[in-house]
Amino acid sequence: MIVIESKRKKLQTLQKKYPTAIFADVTSKSTGRLLHLSPFYPHGGIPVPMSPGYTATCVESIWQGLKVFEHADIDTDLFQNATMRGIKRTARKYGKPIGHRAGVHSPELLGYIEARKQIYIPTYRWMLEHYCMDIIHRLRQAHAAGKTIVLLDYDTNADVENATKPLSHAALVKAYAEGLYPYEDIQETIPPAQYKIEEPLFDDLFPDY
Repeated sequence: MIVIESKRKKLQTLQKKYPTAIFADVTSKSTGRLLHLSPFYPHGGIPVPMSPGYTATCVESIWQGLKVFEHADIDTDLFQNATMRGIKRTARKYGKPIGHRAGVHSPELLGYIEARKQIYIPTYRWMLEHYCMDIIHRLRQAHAAGKTIVLLDYDTNADVENATKPLSHAALVKAYAEGLYPYEDIQETIPPAQYKIEEPLFDDLFPDY
């Protein structure tokens, strides 16, 4: 099974709870290949939703760049930020958030949950499908073998409709790997062979990286 836990918890505590688990840090503080699952990782060439001709370095730069505040509109310069730093835009600096633009040139503002559904979730999916399918494949192998995989994230909210907490990108990794909402359509497109073990599994899910 694949479970989501907070990176803020002590590893020793989690190891007691999941004594045989494989732990995978998928935050921006990770190292090696798993770092590529972070929304901050600058893969480059990620299409900006509803914005023909615009691409961005990472998922987070799109999410933050299309955000509109009381005292600031969108920031397309963020689309080219490849540093993994200085990407978040805060209410403290720009005033109250009032929504996300439904595209760079759109007059329409999306509410928080709708923006998740139209911007963040499909953008993260595009990133997974174009840059991280090798990782997804390994997760599916481990899952099929009955392994417990603990994905560590700073946010653990997996409820798309819950606006009180940030959505966990680790939850989206789990959803894509298992074909669950909001990526339930993936279940129909995963060839059964991908659930079979094609190579030995190690204590470390990603021993090659």
